[in-house]
Amino acid sequence: MAYEAPVARPVNPRFSSGPCAKIPGFSLDMLADAPLGRSHRAAVGKAKLKEAIETTREILGVPADYRIGIVPASDTGAVEMALWSLLGARPVTMCAWESFGSGWVTDVVKQLKIDADVKKAEYGDIVDFTDVDFNTDVVFTWNGTTSGVRVANGNDIPAERQGLTICDATSAAFAMDLPWDKLDVVTFSWQKVLGGEGGHGVLILSPRAVERLETYTPKWPMPKIFRMTKGGKLIDGIFVGETINTPSMLCVEDYLVALKWAKSIGGLKGLIGRAEANAQVVWDFVAAKPWIENLANNPANASTTSVCLKFNDARIKDGAAFAKAVAKRLEKEGVALDVGAYRDAPAGLRIWCGSTVEKADLEALMPWIEYAFEAEIAAQA
Repeated sequence: MAYEAPVARPVNPRFSSGPCAKIPGFSLDMLADAPLGRSHRAAVGKAKLKEAIETTREILGVPADYRIGIVPASDTGAVEMALWSLLGARPVTMCAWESFGSGWVTDVVKQLKIDADVKKAEYGDIVDFTDVDFNTDVVFTWNGTTSGVRVANGNDIPAERQGLTICDATSAAFAMDLPWDKLDVVTFSWQKVLGGEGGHGVLILSPRAVERLETYTPKWPMPKIFRMTKGGKLIDGIFVGETINTPSMLCVEDYLVALKWAKSIGGLKGLIGRAEANAQVVWDFVAAKPWIENLANNPANASTTSVCLKFNDARIKDGAAFAKAVAKRLEKEGVALDVGAYRDAPAGLRIWCGSTVEKADLEALMPWIEYAFEAEIAAQA
C-alpha cells in the first residue's frame, strides 16, 4: 500500500534538543539593544547581566538567599565547576540514567578519583531515589535529555540531609517545577527550554553549597575558570553579573528577550503548560500506534521536553538503520530537523517539545512520522 505524504506541514520544523527552537516570532531585530562592542565590565554590560540574573530568579522562583551566576562553557561548564569545587568533603553518590549523567560519573571517578557509589539505570528508567543515601553528596540529572526520562518530583529527597544535592537541570529548567528546598546546586544552559544561543551556563547555589565552598578546599589543583572563592570567601561578583570570563553580550541580549517572552506567557506556569501540552501531542500519537512507543518505561517519569521514541515493529530488519532512515526522510521532506536519537542512546527518534515549540507544529508533524515510517517499511521489501 502506497502512503501519500500529508498536506499540512509544520511551520517551524526545528525540533532539535539543543540548541532548541527560538521563541515564537523571533527575529534578529529583537536583539537591537545588545551593547555590541562594549565591555561586559562597563555599566551597560553589568546592567544587562544583572537583569538576566534577576529575571531568572523571578521566573524560576529561586529563593532570595540562593546565588545565581552566569558561567562559561554552557551547562557542562556549570556542572564541572560544581563537581570540582564542592566534591571530596563527604562521600559521593553518582546517579546516572543517560549519557550525560554517565559523563559526570566518568569525571568524578576517573578524573577526580573519588570512590563514589555509582547507581545506574538503563535508558528508559531512572535510579530508585529511595535507595539513595542523601547524607552523601548526590549528583544527578533532573531530566535525561538523551533518554527521555525525568525525576517526577523531589518527594524522595529529604529536606533534612547532610549531603549536597547537585542537579544538572539543563533540559528541565523553565519547563518543569524544581523543588528548590531539595536542591543545593542547579545548573542549566539557556539554549534548551528558552531556545537561547549556546556557550553560556547558569549555576545556582543554595546557602548550604556556599557554606561548603567557604569551608572546604579540594585537594586537587583548581583551574582559574572553576574558582568561586578567594581567601576562603565566595567571590560575590560572579553572582551579580561580574562574570569569570567574557560573555557574549549578543547571547545575553537573546536570553533577555526570551525571558521577557516567558513573562508575557505567564512565567513558569505558562512555560510548563506549553511543554506539557506539546508532549501530550506526541504521547497521544504514540498511544494510538502499535509500531512506536515512548522510550520511558514509566509514564510518571516521561520527559515533557526531550521526548524519546523507539520503533517496535517486527518487520524492521535493522533497528538503527531504520530509525536513521526515518529521521533522514523527515529532514529531506523539510518537516523535522535533527530528530534522530542521540548517538549513545537506543535507536529511535528524539523530538524536542520544550516551551518554545508550537503545539500546532507538533500536531502537523505526527502524520509525517507515520508517513516516513510506512515509507521506510516499504523500502525494506
